[in-house]
Amino acid sequence: MHFSYNILFYGMTFGIVLMTIVYTFIRYAYSKEIFYISYCFMQIFSLLYIVQYSGFWDISLPFRDLFLICASLSAFVFAINFFQGKFVPIMKNYKELVFNTLLLNIVILSSFYHYMLFEYLPYTIIYGILFTSIIFNLKSSFKPTLVYVLGWSILCLLLFIFDFKSYYEQKSFMDLVLLAFAIEAILFTVSVSYKYDTLKQEKKEFENMLFQQSKLAKSGEMIANITHQFRQPLNNLSYILINLKKRFLKEGLDKEYFEKKISQANNQIEFLSKTINDFKEFYSPSKKREIFSVKEAILNVQTILQADLKKYNISLDVSYKTDENIKVFGIKNELSQVFLAILSNSKDALKNVEEPKIEIEVNSSSAEVTILISNNGPKIEENNLSKLFKPYFSTKEEGTGLGLFLCKQIIEESFNGKIEVFNNKKRVVFSLLIEKAVI
Repeated sequence: MHFSYNILFYGMTFGIVLMTIVYTFIRYAYSKEIFYISYCFMQIFSLLYIVQYSGFWDISLPFRDLFLICASLSAFVFAINFFQGKFVPIMKNYKELVFNTLLLNIVILSSFYHYMLFEYLPYTIIYGILFTSIIFNLKSSFKPTLVYVLGWSILCLLLFIFDFKSYYEQKSFMDLVLLAFAIEAILFTVSVSYKYDTLKQEKKEFENMLFQQSKLAKSGEMIANITHQFRQPLNNLSYILINLKKRFLKEGLDKEYFEKKISQANNQIEFLSKTINDFKEFYSPSKKREIFSVKEAILNVQTILQADLKKYNISLDVSYKTDENIKVFGIKNELSQVFLAILSNSKDALKNVEEPKIEIEVNSSSAEVTILISNNGPKIEENNLSKLFKPYFSTKEEGTGLGLFLCKQIIEESFNGKIEVFNNKKRVVFSLLIEKAVI
C-alpha cells in the first residue's frame, strides 16, 4: 500500500514540476532574463534529483549529489537576480544596528528551520535570500518576493504547529520533500509570472520614455524646420497685403483682383495650418490604434523634413506599386516617427553626395505591406549592419543611438512587423514589412 502511495506521490510531484517547466518554457521562450534562465536550470536539475531520489530508477548516488550541486548553484543565481532591494541595510545608529541584527537572526533561524523541515538546499537558499529582501527592505513593496516568502512561511508555520513532519515519519507516509517540490513549483510559477509581467511593463514604460526623448532630442532641428516652413508663406502673405494696399491707394482695387488675392491668402493660411497640424500630430503622445493609410504617415514626414531636404538639394521620390491608399493598423504618429528617423539618417548620409536622392517604394501582397526606403549615400559597413538597431549604437559622432532602436521596437511591437537594413549595389536600403489592415 505504501509503495503504491509512493508511486502516486512521486508521479504527482514529477508531473507538477514538469508542467511548470513546460509552462515556463512556452511563456518565456524569448526571454533573456538571467533569473528566468537560472530558474529553468534549477527546476530541471530539481526534476532530475526527484527521479534519483525516488529510487525507481537505478541512478548512482554521485549523480544525485551532482544534480543537487547544480540545482543549488542555479538557485543562488536565480535568487540573486530575483532579489529586490539591498542586502546590507544602511544603519545610522545603534538602535538600527540592534534592530537589523534581530531581523537577520529571524532570517537565519527561519531558513534553518525551512531546511530542517524539507531537507532540500536549493529552495532553502532562495527562501533565505528572498526573506532577506523582504525583511531588510520593509519600506518597499516587493510583490513577487512577498508572494513567495509568505507562501513558504505560512506553510512552515502550519507544519510546525501541527508537527506534521514527525507524524509523517511515524506513519511512513510520503517524504515532505515531495510536498516541498510540488508547492515550490507552484509558488515559483506565480512569483516568476508576476516578476516577468512587472519587468515587461517597466520595459514598455522605458521605451515610451525613450520614444518621447527621441522626439525632444530633435526638437531644435524641428523648430528650425518649422521656422523655415513658415517663412515663405508668411512672406507671401506680406506681399499679398502690400499688393492689396497699393491697389487700394491707387483706387484700382476691383472685385476680381480682391477675390484673387483673398484666395491666394487662404491657400497660404491653409498651408500654415496643415504644417501646424502635421507637427502637432507628430509630437502628440497619443497611443490610439487606428486604421490609416501609409501615404498619410509619409506625407506627414515630408512636411516636417521638406525644409531640410531642400537645404541639401536632396530629392525625395515616393512611388506606389500598389493602391496609393493602402492601409495598415496601428499608431500613425509612431509610423511617422519610424519614417522620420530613417529619412533623417538618410539625409545625414547624403550631405556630401553628388545628386543625393532618397526613394520610398510602397508595395503590398494579400497580407502585408512592404516599404523600401533607400538612398544613394555611402554603404554601411557589414559589421555595423547587425548593430544598427541596438540601443545606444550610432555611426554618427553626435548620434544618440536611440532612433533606429525605437524604429525596431515600434515596427515589431506596435505593428507586428519586421525591419531590416542591407546594402544593395550602390544603395542603402531599409525594408519595413507590416501587416495589411483588414477593412
